[in-house]
Amino acid sequence: MLATHSIPLELASDARWRRVRRSLWLLPLLASLLFVSGVLAWAYKTDREDHEERRATMIADALSTEAQLRDRLAAEMVHLQALARQLPTLPRNAAGLAGNAEVSEGLHRLWLSVTWLDAQNRIIANVPEQPPLVSTRVGELGEEPGISAHLNLNAGDEKLVLRYSPALLLRKGIPWWVTRKYDVQLIDSNEQVIASVDQTPLRTDTQERETYMVSVGSDMPGAYLELALREAPRPILRVVPLVLIGGFLALMVVATFLLRRQVARISLAENAWRTEAAWRQAMEDSALVGLRARDADGRILYVNRTFCNMVGLRADQLVGLSPPMPYWPPEALDEVMLRHKRNLEGKAPRDGYEALWCHQDGRRINVMVFESPLIDARGQQIGWMGSIIDISARKKLEERERHQAEAMAHQSRLTTLGEVASALAHQLNQPLTVIMGYNAGLQRMLADAGYDNQAVLNALAQQGAQAAEAGRIVQRIREFLTRRAPQREACDLGTMAHRAAELLQRDVRAAQVQLQWDMAADLPQVFADPILMEQVLINLIRNACDAMQAAPVQSAGRRIRLAAQRSGERFVRMDVEDNGPGLHGLSVEQLSAPFFSTKSDGMGMGLAICRSVVEVHHGGMDAGISSLGGARFSFTLPVFDARLQGHSPEQANELADEDARATMEIDV
Repeated sequence: MLATHSIPLELASDARWRRVRRSLWLLPLLASLLFVSGVLAWAYKTDREDHEERRATMIADALSTEAQLRDRLAAEMVHLQALARQLPTLPRNAAGLAGNAEVSEGLHRLWLSVTWLDAQNRIIANVPEQPPLVSTRVGELGEEPGISAHLNLNAGDEKLVLRYSPALLLRKGIPWWVTRKYDVQLIDSNEQVIASVDQTPLRTDTQERETYMVSVGSDMPGAYLELALREAPRPILRVVPLVLIGGFLALMVVATFLLRRQVARISLAENAWRTEAAWRQAMEDSALVGLRARDADGRILYVNRTFCNMVGLRADQLVGLSPPMPYWPPEALDEVMLRHKRNLEGKAPRDGYEALWCHQDGRRINVMVFESPLIDARGQQIGWMGSIIDISARKKLEERERHQAEAMAHQSRLTTLGEVASALAHQLNQPLTVIMGYNAGLQRMLADAGYDNQAVLNALAQQGAQAAEAGRIVQRIREFLTRRAPQREACDLGTMAHRAAELLQRDVRAAQVQLQWDMAADLPQVFADPILMEQVLINLIRNACDAMQAAPVQSAGRRIRLAAQRSGERFVRMDVEDNGPGLHGLSVEQLSAPFFSTKSDGMGMGLAICRSVVEVHHGGMDAGISSLGGARFSFTLPVFDARLQGHSPEQANELADEDARATMEIDV
């Protein structure tokens, strides 16, 4: 369940990541918008700070200018007070007032006129009686007198009224740098211009400019001093950043569009590549041919699943490995390394070559390797690409067919040999029968003639017995070769061994071999054909004598030990051992192969027939190293079953065969 759930989660996570990557093209645009927003915020903040700074400066300048105007009016009031103190001494007419120094100086400074009123506000004197001198002076300056203002001063019961020009007050009472920086005007509570530094009132132009008004004070009640900034911030300085930002945004939009188109192309190419990779991976995984890519130094770059299954290693265990490879047979590293160097030099056979590799579990596999150059995208060879086919099954089939052909050839030769032996036995049976007939007739004739030489008679008797024995042997061998069942019966294996040794007594003496016997006391009877088993024992004893005859005499002499003992509950084991040169590592299968012989004059059929005879009796045959230091041949025979007692030989054989097939146990 975990596996079935984890795969959709991984796919969903991969899909989300692809969607996120597809939206990455928006990041430059978002970054640009964030940058522009920051620039606009910084510009707005800077503009506000500049505005506040200009506002604060304007306020400070207005308050300073207003203070200077009040100081100027205060100074004129001081002159008017000085005039008031001189009134009692002045003639009470216009000439006397005009002749006063304060009046004449005041008319040259700021004053428009001075009026002397009595206690009933009747005019005592008014200077100048004509249009004010300041008008002429102002006219010289090319200016109109404009609206006038008054300063009143009580001198006892009388009163002095001083009329002055607010415009002249502005020109004379305001520093030059203030008038250069601001438009300075005096306005009333209805925002009507009372006086201006400039001849043309600029009140209508102040709507779009920064202004500040401050009350002049008690000397000019209802009048306000207004400062208007002459030079407003240049719009170009504000427009240029906006134009630059706008251009920057336009370029970013175009760049984002191009990036989006490029990302779309890359996404399409990536999807095509993923599809191609999935198809290629599926084809490589489903291929029955192993693929292996190596660089110019023989380092593995890539392997597919079939190759991994072929050698029993994972891809992460193989990729990056350098020779020697873990799947090379350890006993043939030198040979494989030479072939590896040959292949890297480009000398590999074009039609492939066979190799023997080693699976991780130790199993050997036969492979067919085809090498071809590995070309990169630039058309340069960077290594070799190998296609490997597992031909182990084919090799086994070829080996099996070869063994079958050899077995068929051996079987054909055995059949031919059996037929020849059967024919030879048939031909020998007749002369043997004749020999026995002549022997019996000769003995009878000598007995009828009264011949009593016992030596001659015994020799004739032995001759007849040996001829009869030879006849039985020929008959049993013929029956065996003609596939007839052996004549099995309950017999004693020790007796058969002694009889075989007796028949070979002359050969044993000639070979100077000492026979040793080790027969178990409670040895049960076996169910076997005594004639055939005697031939088996004769063959084994004769082989031992021949092997020791060819070898130098041992210090302990030439010895053959015949030992019989019980092997389990069902078999009796017979060992024929010697202290000869041994078997030289050969197994019983090799020694008993048809036509295999270690003798220069041997036919290679003795042990083969012996093994066949033993196996026909449901026994087994083995060979190995003897405790005497030489060779050991052993065979087992089944113990005679008492249940076979009372049955005919054919029935006993059938019962024994059924019992052997039921157990299928061979204890050697």
